[in-house]
Amino acid sequence: MSIEKTYAEINAKIKTGKAVVVTAEELIALVEEKGLTEATREVDVVTTGTFAPMCSSGAFLSFGHTKPRMKMQKVWLNGVSAYAGIAAVDAYLGAAELPEEDPLNSNFPGEFRYGGGHVIQDLVARKPVKLKAIAYGTNCYPRKSVETMITLDEINEAILFNPRNAYQNYNCAVNLTDRTVYTYMGMLKPQMGNANYSTSGELSPLLKDPHFKTIGVGTKIFLGGGVGYVAWNGTQHFPAMTNVDGKELGGAGGTLAVIGDLKQMSPKWLVGTSFLGYGATLSVGIGIPIPLLNEEITRYAAMKDEDLFAPIVDYGEAYPSFTPGNLGYVSYAELKSGKITVQGKEIQTSPLSSMPRAREVAATLKKWIQKGDFLLTEPVKSLPSPADGIVAHSIKEV
Repeated sequence: MSIEKTYAEINAKIKTGKAVVVTAEELIALVEEKGLTEATREVDVVTTGTFAPMCSSGAFLSFGHTKPRMKMQKVWLNGVSAYAGIAAVDAYLGAAELPEEDPLNSNFPGEFRYGGGHVIQDLVARKPVKLKAIAYGTNCYPRKSVETMITLDEINEAILFNPRNAYQNYNCAVNLTDRTVYTYMGMLKPQMGNANYSTSGELSPLLKDPHFKTIGVGTKIFLGGGVGYVAWNGTQHFPAMTNVDGKELGGAGGTLAVIGDLKQMSPKWLVGTSFLGYGATLSVGIGIPIPLLNEEITRYAAMKDEDLFAPIVDYGEAYPSFTPGNLGYVSYAELKSGKITVQGKEIQTSPLSSMPRAREVAATLKKWIQKGDFLLTEPVKSLPSPADGIVAHSIKEV
């Protein structure tokens, strides 16, 4: 008889402290020991985790009204521009935004020491942040400028809203050219002198639910050290299954749009990050619980690093020129070993995502659930899955 569970049954067990919760790594060991059926019967929830740079992040901030009132047209926070075309005293601060006086790459490679992600980290660290705003003035909003200091607790609302986070799987980046290149995948040495990757493999949230059977709109998650929710599928959400030699080996390009109260979050899990020669961003901690409703969900949640593969992509020429294809696939077991072999050459690997932090996210979420502080939410809408066959479009120039 097949095993079938419901969210209500699992939440009832969480409330009484009887739910069995394990991390994705712990589930793998349990399945190897007891088999798929018994692991599904025994375990109620699996926790996942990732901590990595996620450029498509930012925060909606509502500052409160000035006296006299002001309709802010342009806004800067610690010199970093925020988009003010929303409402009188609301703005959206993007993690990748830079100060207007930043030299950028004029002295290549630029350092990009401070950007929107750093402002967000300063806010959640409860540091004072300089607010500057200008306006054109109206009858109802006559004020034309303001300069002051704000803190996260003094402003009315602060909502982290990240349009594209928790990338399901990502490229292993190499450089085939004779020059050093500086990318969002880090510095890549000439002639495949190194290889960088940025997914936590067997702990990666969307690799553990590649068909989006449990992760959907409304799913409650660990976000930036606090509680957040999946708001929608992320931008560039192109879910598909990675197939190597005819074998299904993990997901490809699913993403999430996520939302949460910035005032609950922590500078430990929202970290302003700089990429030499590329720009500024925000490193984000995300953890997602996966209820083991049946054996199919357990099978994917128990996928191991050696069964999860990333494509190897040349960032020297192929990626910037939008040339399709890759140099083959490599398992996360190989990537995490510290070296891989590509075209007969042994290459040292480095992660942009942090495995120790990913484990800490998964362990923290596990504790929240075990204590009964965190109940699961059933999605109110499913996200597009590989079965939907979504195809990416590019800009057509006319």
